[in-house]
Amino acid sequence: MEALSFEEAFAKLEATVAALKDGQVSLEQALSSYQEGVTLVQYCNELLQKAELTVQQLQVDSEGALSLQSLDL
Repeated sequence: MEALSFEEAFAKLEATVAALKDGQVSLEQALSSYQEGVTLVQYCNELLQKAELTVQQLQVDSEGALSLQSLDL
């Protein structure tokens, strides 16, 4: 899973959700797909959290001190 980019993992998650919504899979396959989906959600969330930590803004206060602030996009 570590080799997947966010976009690849998200696309795979979308395909998994679509297959589950379709309802044309066996119970065993549905459970397996559900477990894979949970893993993909956790992986995507982890990647988003890492990205959020890297998106910061350097600010200078009135006294000239520097601080890092989250950048609101």
